[in-house]
Amino acid sequence: MDQIDRQLVEALRADARASYAQLARLVGLSAPSVQDRVRRLERRGIITGYHAAVDPIAAGLAVTALVGVHQTDSAELADVAERLSAVTEVEDCFFVAGDNAFIVKVRVPDVAGLEATIGRLQRVDGVARTRTTVVLSTKWEHRQVPVPVPVPVPAPVASPEAEPVRPADPPEEMA
Repeated sequence: MDQIDRQLVEALRADARASYAQLARLVGLSAPSVQDRVRRLERRGIITGYHAAVDPIAAGLAVTALVGVHQTDSAELADVAERLSAVTEVEDCFFVAGDNAFIVKVRVPDVAGLEATIGRLQRVDGVARTRTTVVLSTKWEHRQVPVPVPVPVPAPVASPEAEPVRPADPPEEMA
């Protein structure tokens, strides 16, 4: 990814509905060149989709909770993750190091919905127990972390006084 690709990614993160013409003006290329670059970023899996930002409270999802999920000793991580994905109230699922195997973010309309969702999570095959933290307020989320610029690694420089070392000759065989 070069600097222009990074600019395109940042612009699309800020406004996924930006036209190729708008993006072209931003980066100083033609619209077809920008379209080619965006398609290449999509093919490479750097851009994975375009989404509408929805206010959860306005959408009727007033309660957010983070639920730590402990798996049973015999459960396979991938199987538990797949089963957790079937719980529609789970918005995000993270495999983590620490006391939990997973942390899931749950959004529900009310406390009764949270109680029901926790019950469903606890009944998932492979889940040993859960621990829930209710979010009181969200200060910010979905922060746009800048795409990092790779730091070039300098090539090793040979010392001018260093002489190449020749491997030793093998010993001669005695007759």
